[in-house]
This record gives sequence, C-alpha cells and structure tokens, in this order.
Amino acid sequence: QVQLVESGGGLVQAGTSLKLSCADSRRTFSNNGVGWFRQAPGKEREFVAGIMWNGGSPSYADSVKDRFTISRDRSKNTVFLQMNNLRPEDTAVYYCAASLRASYSRSESGYRYWGQGTQVTVSS
Repeated sequence: QVQLVESGGGLVQAGTSLKLSCADSRRTFSNNGVGWFRQAPGKEREFVAGIMWNGGSPSYADSVKDRFTISRDRSKNTVFLQMNNLRPEDTAVYYCAASLRASYSRSESGYRYWGQGTQVTVSS
C-alpha cells in the first residue's frame, strides 16, 4: 500500500517561497496521478494542483495559478509543489494524494492514498 509523506512546510513571511515534497520510501507511486490539496481552518479541503503519472498536463486552482508549480521526479518517487509569492490566505495544511489511475482529479473522491499533511503558515 502506498504511504505518502509530505515535508517542507513551515512558517514564512508573505512574498517568500516554500517547496513541498511528497514521497513514499517503500512503494512506488510513479505510475499514479497525484494531487495536492489544502485545508484552511474552518474551511473545506480544496484542490490546489494535479499532475499526471508522466508529469504531463499539470493543472492548478485559479487561486494559485502562476504562483505554484507542481512537478515530479519519477526516479525519486517524489512529487513537488513549488510555492512562490506566498500570501496569508495560502495558510493551510497541505496534503498530497495519489490516484489509482494514471490521471489526477480535482475531486477528493478521485484519490485512494493520502498523506498526513504538512502545515504551511504565511504571516503578513
């Protein structure tokens, strides 16, 4: 079973950058579509970005487009989320999720495996 672990979160100031990683050291998910989601306090979890198994067709939520970049290194079994020009409204717990399919989904229901999340806090 895929067990995803996110890392790279932290407390940063607005306008700065963070790079999140999502990996499974024991089992490959290189053939699975992957999505990043986030959940802010008091809000529902929302789609942030998704990428296909081969790194193709990345997609983003409008709120992060042109600031965030999703990528993957299949040889390292890792998916990344580069977050630039962070804003206080980006504060949330960020989760990565792996689909059973080669493609990704904008819906939580499209994913079988989830990480435990990593906290990102952006101060103004």
